[in-house]
Amino acid sequence: MPTLRAVPPETRYATSGDARIAYQVVGEGPVDLLFVPSFLSNIELGWEHASIAAFSNRLARFSRLILFDRRGNGMSDGLAGESTLEEQVDDVRAVLDAAGAREAAILAINEGARLALLFAASHPESVRALVLAAPVPRLVRGPGYEWALSPEEREARIGELVASWGRDVPGNAWVAMGGDDPELHAAMTRYQRLASGPNGAAATLLRAAETDVRGVLGSIQCPTLVMRRSGDEEIDVRHSRCVVEGIPGARFVEVGGEGQVWVGDPEEPGREIEAFLTGSPPRAASERVLATVMFTDIVGSTALASELGDGRWRELLGRHDAIVREEVERHRGRVVKSLGDGALSLFDGPSRAIGCALALRGRLGAISLPIRAGLHTGECELLADGDVGGMAVHIGARIAALAEPDEVLASRTVRDLSIGSPFTMDDRGEHELKGVAEPWRIYAAGS
Repeated sequence: MPTLRAVPPETRYATSGDARIAYQVVGEGPVDLLFVPSFLSNIELGWEHASIAAFSNRLARFSRLILFDRRGNGMSDGLAGESTLEEQVDDVRAVLDAAGAREAAILAINEGARLALLFAASHPESVRALVLAAPVPRLVRGPGYEWALSPEEREARIGELVASWGRDVPGNAWVAMGGDDPELHAAMTRYQRLASGPNGAAATLLRAAETDVRGVLGSIQCPTLVMRRSGDEEIDVRHSRCVVEGIPGARFVEVGGEGQVWVGDPEEPGREIEAFLTGSPPRAASERVLATVMFTDIVGSTALASELGDGRWRELLGRHDAIVREEVERHRGRVVKSLGDGALSLFDGPSRAIGCALALRGRLGAISLPIRAGLHTGECELLADGDVGGMAVHIGARIAALAEPDEVLASRTVRDLSIGSPFTMDDRGEHELKGVAEPWRIYAAGS
């Protein structure tokens, strides 16, 4: 996951009729890529949300990424729920013109795919390609769409969303898009509260339920990629299949993980999008090695950041990053990347990784930053851009997610390869790791 930006890019405004549409440009890649959000966005607040920021940074590695808030949403003018798709098509045109993008690729999320599809069909000369992530061309049941929610069920679902707005409760469908990570849920609820009011969002969704863009699918002339995460339980896969079947030559791909494509590790969806838009994948792995991965993250970082305020939080996070770098280097490791409130590091020996994790627990705990850590040893792909991939990384992340505050957990492989070291390894039993076929025995490391 790329390092998160400390400062968001400059927000500018494009003029569309009487409205001013907020937009940002980040990255210097050869592809102009316009990101069309769903019903909820705030382009400045998004840089404070770890998953949104990481996904945007991944896209900006190969593109000139153009972000904007749709009319009546986020930082743009207008009243939520009162603008038509046709008006928003004009807004897209205005943003592209203001950003100097003559021919852009468009990436759209969920309900935002309807705006992207209408714009691509209306302005084919301006769209070089479409990437539609879990697209929803129609929100309610209708002829040929009998499996979707009825209008009454949809209205009830929106009522549940309004009643649960900004809270981590089962009726909040926006939060459910983030999978089952409690810390991500906290970040999602904060983003929801600050990005829009509940009544405005409800008005937008109620109006969206009236629109059906299936009729334009056959008019799409540009290359189109439809994608979703295989573990997305909130958006029915049949929405995506409908779009794939309707657009000539459209490709469909599922990537691993839960929730939306912008949630969690952005590398796999980012790779697919990059390969599709640039015509060739990123460089292949340059080397495979046996290594120990270490994931660390700050416990309760979202609540702590809210309590301290932006200035004090940035200062404390800077101290965290410096301590992590010092200890990783002291234990002959390498910090692969920052994860916003944590890090992924790589070591050439499991004992050094254990020692580093325990040292970090002590030093960071001394400045009131409790952490958890997960370790696993396995074959890793060392990528040409300095990143690391492979199943070992996935397993390490899953083990870290099991850890309690101030706990360092490790796989049996780490334990077996570190026998004879000065560290204790207490058996924590077998655990199911999501995305991993068999149960893994986990150990808690101590000194």
